[in-house]
This record gives sequence, structure tokens and C-alpha cells, in this order.
Amino acid sequence: MEETDLYSFEQTISYEFKDKNLLLEALRHSSYVNEQPETGLRDNERLEFLGDAVLNLVVGHILMQRDPELKEGELSRLRAGIVNETRLAAFAVAINLGKYIQFGKGELQTRGRKKKSILANAFEALLAAIYLDGGFSAAFQIIEAHFADLFKTIARPTAIPDFKTQLQEIVQQIPGETPTYHLIDESGPDHDKTFTARVAFSSLQADGTGKSKKAAEQEAARLALEMLTSDDHVQKSG
Repeated sequence: MEETDLYSFEQTISYEFKDKNLLLEALRHSSYVNEQPETGLRDNERLEFLGDAVLNLVVGHILMQRDPELKEGELSRLRAGIVNETRLAAFAVAINLGKYIQFGKGELQTRGRKKKSILANAFEALLAAIYLDGGFSAAFQIIEAHFADLFKTIARPTAIPDFKTQLQEIVQQIPGETPTYHLIDESGPDHDKTFTARVAFSSLQADGTGKSKKAAEQEAARLALEMLTSDDHVQKSG
């Protein structure tokens, strides 16, 4: 990777690495390393592991600091709503992270730069690299800046909509219908699993993902509500 590319990326994330090798490791996908084993390069999976821990620590710290009255269960639910693959991938897209990740030829052919899981994992690896390079304070500042808007919108339990209850209230108006939820998939390592749940009723179904089964069901319910209130669905129903 060209030095100008690294500089450009550092400008984007507003952080300059003292040890550029940490940044390079964070941007190195396993497919790239596997295709050239003789180089002895290390992929970003170890950094991803550490970045997940750093991210959860910082988010948990901020949540506790912002609302000292929240109980453990509420804190866990809030953190799960903030830290998930979809959001992390969105942050990665916002900083154009996919452009800088080094892939093997095979992964490039399968559009690795667009894969949500790869982008989310690389974002976590980047946070770990910042943590190792600049310490907890540097990582804290980067995470707080990226997640600022989320903290504003879901800083308290009352700000988290209960989509399952909303969906239940709507569907129960249809005679004989009730939404049912099923876990249809789970992926990722034990420390960072992603769950996919499906809600179905009548002729409609929606799949949602989350870092817990409950979060996945809430996301499925939210998507189902969007489908129910969309113009297309209303027109078909009419």
C-alpha cells in the first residue's frame, strides 16, 4: 500500500499512527495473507478480537457515565443496540474503509469490499490498532466521536422503541394472526456472534440481525413494521 494512501486514510479518521505497521495490520484481510504465506505477514483477526473488547468497554463506560441509574440489564441492552455488525459496517463505509483493506484475489472477486461482516471486523481491528498505538484515550476519543449521534438517540431505555410490542398491537387486529419469531442463523466467533431472527405472520415475513437473539427479533419486527406501513404494502392490501 502506498504511503500516500495511508496518509489519506489517516486524514479521514483524524488520527495519525506513530507505528504505521499497526494500521497496515488492521487493513490486512486473511485472504491477502493466505495467498502469500512466505511473507510472514499477520492478518487483522487478532486486532479484531481486541477491538471488539475495546469497543464494548468504551461504549459501556460512556453509557454508565451518562446515566448512573441504569441497571446492568438495561446497560447490556443499550450496548447491544449500539454495537452491532450493521452499525459498524455503516461506520466503515462512512470512512471509506473498504477502499484500503488488502484482499486476496479470491475475496476481491466475491466483492469483499462490500461485505458487511468484513467491513465491521476491519472497523474493530482499526479501533484496536488505535488503542495499541495511542492508548485508551485515543481509542476513546475516536469511538465517542463516531458514536456520538447514537448516544444521543438511545442514551436511555425509554428511547429504545419496543418494535415487537408495536407489531403485536397491529397484527392482533387481523383475525387469527399473531407474529411468530424463529432464530434462523447465527454466525461469527463466540466472542462476537451475530444472530438472525425471522418474524412471520399472514403473507409477510422479515429477517433481522443483532448481537443477541432479542436484538435480532427487535430488528425483524422493525423491518416488518416498515413493510406494513410502506406505500407498496398499503396499495397491495387495498
